[in-house]
Amino acid sequence: MNVQRSNLIFAWILLFPAVLYVAVIVAYPLVDTFILSFTDASLKKVTNWVGWVNYQKIFNATFAEVIIRTFIWTFFSVSIKMIIGVFGATMLNSAVPGRALFRVLTMPPWIVPMAIGIFMWGWMYNGQFGMISGMLQRFGLADAPVAFLAQGSTAFWATIITDVWIGVPMVTLYMLAAMQAIPQDLYEAAWTDGAGRLYRFRRITMPLIVPSMITMSMLSLISTFNSFDIIWILTRGGPSGETTTMIIDTYKTAIGSNKYGEGAARAVLICIFLSIFCVCYFRLTSRLSSGDKR
Repeated sequence: MNVQRSNLIFAWILLFPAVLYVAVIVAYPLVDTFILSFTDASLKKVTNWVGWVNYQKIFNATFAEVIIRTFIWTFFSVSIKMIIGVFGATMLNSAVPGRALFRVLTMPPWIVPMAIGIFMWGWMYNGQFGMISGMLQRFGLADAPVAFLAQGSTAFWATIITDVWIGVPMVTLYMLAAMQAIPQDLYEAAWTDGAGRLYRFRRITMPLIVPSMITMSMLSLISTFNSFDIIWILTRGGPSGETTTMIIDTYKTAIGSNKYGEGAARAVLICIFLSIFCVCYFRLTSRLSSGDKR
């Protein structure tokens, strides 16, 4: 009995640093933010309990547009990154000349500090002296300078392109690692039976990398949903709020307008959405691991 008790105490001693980290770094800020969302906290000295007022202010026509825009922005960004990443990983996994060089060339968008890369894209999008606008005019595709970040529709897609450029290397390398983990015996057996490349990719590669694709898409979804730097540096949520996502709106409300209670309510809503995504992800992965295809 004493031995079991000693082992239990020793186990808790080993777990204590992790439990303390979760409690202080994760749990406390979440609980504090949740409590703050029910107050009118701001720069004033007195903070009052207002109940569900902050949440009632969220659900209006304007914020509904922000939610829809966030989901659209996340969907297209993650989808494009996954498509390009899987295609790029397939190319890098093929026996082509210069494969090692191509693998190295996929790294710069990931290696370059994010802020520097975003500023570079900002210069490229500039209407007066940006490279993209200049090339469009030179090839006769535009009659006048195109200010991509000054128009809502183009600014929205410009931020997506920038996010894709930054995120594709990680997806590519992750999927490349998944492809290289597939036993080569499967490909050799299929090749012996006369299976072509497309058939081998469809019947061997894709089914075996589906779990990795789900994991990568989930990680990318969380990162993209919470993406702040790209939009803030390029457009600050403009023009006219056309690139304002939930995380940008939360920052503007809490920090820009000093409405900490309303900002906390928006942060709680973001946490709820991401928690739903995580639950769906774990249910899906558990089904795949158990072999349930329903």
